[in-house]
Amino acid sequence: MARLLPAFLVAVPVAWVALRFLSPEDWASPDAREVVVNWLMLGNWDTVRYPWLDPAFWTLPLQLMAFTAAAVLSTTRWGFGPRLRVLLWTMVLVPLLLWPLRARPGDPADPPEWYRMIVDGFGFHRLHLFVAGIAVWLWSTRRMGNGHALALLAFCGLAQFVHGLMPGPDGVLRVDLDHIDAVAAALVCVGIALVALVARLPRPGGWIPAPLATAFRRLAGISYGVYLMHQTVGYVVMRRLQDVGVGPLLQSAAMLVVAVLLGWLLTRLLERPAHGVLMRSWDRVAAR
Repeated sequence: MARLLPAFLVAVPVAWVALRFLSPEDWASPDAREVVVNWLMLGNWDTVRYPWLDPAFWTLPLQLMAFTAAAVLSTTRWGFGPRLRVLLWTMVLVPLLLWPLRARPGDPADPPEWYRMIVDGFGFHRLHLFVAGIAVWLWSTRRMGNGHALALLAFCGLAQFVHGLMPGPDGVLRVDLDHIDAVAAALVCVGIALVALVARLPRPGGWIPAPLATAFRRLAGISYGVYLMHQTVGYVVMRRLQDVGVGPLLQSAAMLVVAVLLGWLLTRLLERPAHGVLMRSWDRVAAR
């Protein structure tokens, strides 16, 4: 929390300023109330009434809940050994078993409102991604066998595909590749596989040239700031460049440059200093 929240509190008004004052005239202009709504992270509970200023922000409340749960679990018997394995499988299988609620008779595309609010608000339909991260860590540290890790990650991939199921033009939910965002789900699965592979490899210094390894480490160090800055600000940058005739390739390059620059500034000027201050304050309180 000490690392996530301070940068997020600044990223929200940055996104608001970008949409309010820098975006094209044909884009919606958010009012000041939306800054507070985003700070309260209400978007996942009701995306219509409380839209995110930056679509990427939806992961923040889920990250906070996941990291808090992990910290709590690490102090209990459910954070280790066989109990942890049972918990991981439960977190993957239960949302899969509850998925038919999204296909109730007569209204296949619209789950009950209470179910949607609970699932979206608490991110239950994304638990498999949290599980995948834990499985990769356990496998990379030789705490989970190859077969067990492969099976668990395979079910995480299945959960990602199920989450991508969408109703067809007739409003009927069908389980086939014509009614699922297969490309997006496949890319997520490929990403998980690559992270697992890299996590298991030796340290980069042994097989990557030192300058490249240094660049990767520095980019990783500002990745949270880049994540907070890249989407809404990036959309504005790309649209403005499009309006003056710049092609898609240069638009994308400009978006990446702006995201990395703003992400670096956010990390250097706020995230790291705030994290240091908050952790020192916590240490003083804990020492009393």
